[in-house]
Amino acid sequence: MKNILFSGIAAAALLAAAPAMAADLAQPYPTKAPVVAPLPVFSWTGFYLGANAGYAWGGGDGATDDFGIDPSGWLAGGQVGFNYQFGNNVVLGAEADLQGADINDSNGLYGVSSKLDYFGTVRARVGYAFDNVLPYVTGGLAYGHNKVDYLGWDVSNTHVGWTVGGGLEYAFNNNWTAKVEYLYMDLGEEYYQNIDAKAGLNANIVRAGINYKF
Repeated sequence: MKNILFSGIAAAALLAAAPAMAADLAQPYPTKAPVVAPLPVFSWTGFYLGANAGYAWGGGDGATDDFGIDPSGWLAGGQVGFNYQFGNNVVLGAEADLQGADINDSNGLYGVSSKLDYFGTVRARVGYAFDNVLPYVTGGLAYGHNKVDYLGWDVSNTHVGWTVGGGLEYAFNNNWTAKVEYLYMDLGEEYYQNIDAKAGLNANIVRAGINYKF
């Protein structure tokens, strides 16, 4: 009778311990760390538009150089463009901008003044992306509207020339970026009837801007 009782107690103990043993067997040891997906790398590919402001200083060409005209002044405007980032992090893009400006100078001795009141550029951009940082070089077409005043006689011309430069752009997130940029612009020379000569201007441009990327 005792043997039967002890056998029953042992069987009951085994049945009670079975779920805990099964749980131990089901739990692998040691446990592996959970897999964490890597954060996505920023891509510069896409259209964007934005605004900028800056300062320009330069010199006259042709007759305005002879008159000692060295225009300088403020500028502000907007830009629109597109970038494409390749798998090797090279970024190719195109950008067009239009600027309102007050880039001017005068020489009271000769009664001559010159003022560039707006200009724009259409440029290619080539850069290399370090994740959300993009240094780049740029260059292309430049145009502008310039007025020369001689003793109260105003004559205006539209100039077409070229520009080249470079910059650095930084992405705060997937949509907003900011940039600083330098351009050298040469608008060439056009004939001005009031001074009976060709005149033009060149300018160094430093500006900062912000873009919204779609």
